[in-house]
Amino acid sequence: MKKALFIIFIVLLIDQVVKIYIKTNFYLGETVHIFGLDWARLHFVENNGMAWGTEFGGRTGKLFLTLFRLVAITGIGYWLATSIKKNASKLLIFAICLIFAGALGNIIDSVFYGLIFDTPGGRNLATLFPEQPYGSLFHGKVVDMFYFPFFDNSEFPSWLPIVGGKTFTFFNAIFNVADFAISCGVGILIFFNKRVFPKEEVINSTSQEEIV
Repeated sequence: MKKALFIIFIVLLIDQVVKIYIKTNFYLGETVHIFGLDWARLHFVENNGMAWGTEFGGRTGKLFLTLFRLVAITGIGYWLATSIKKNASKLLIFAICLIFAGALGNIIDSVFYGLIFDTPGGRNLATLFPEQPYGSLFHGKVVDMFYFPFFDNSEFPSWLPIVGGKTFTFFNAIFNVADFAISCGVGILIFFNKRVFPKEEVINSTSQEEIV
């Protein structure tokens, strides 16, 4: 359990340090190329916490989403505790730790960021612990910043039906450390399924009496 908590703490620490740095040093929408590479960027955006920045239901939908996340992370925490208690695969426990830490990292944004940040317009920077925060409890926005458009404004071959000649961007998702941790955890569960969920071999044997 101590090792699991340490992993969760490290992921959470990195996630929150990066988010707070981006939030207080980048204006909303600012983009910086990493090591001068066109396909590796820091691009500061905010969203209500759903995948691909999807939004629904306004403030009520946001509150529902945050409460749902709290219920989900409670279940993940229970899964982690029972897996440790049952001496499950270390790889499984590591994967659950990543998923738990990632989910908790984004929940912190959703629950608290509306209270501890403001959102100035234009090219101004946000302030940590301002006099007038931008939101309220459970109505914060999740901070995303990693953007790797490996093929930006590329064009589909003209011979392809429907999409031929049209432009596309791959990979166009913008994510954070918490999202990356969740993806790694899920990836471990998928690609190392046999190791994290070993099948119990049940051997039925019948005793036979030796006739001498």
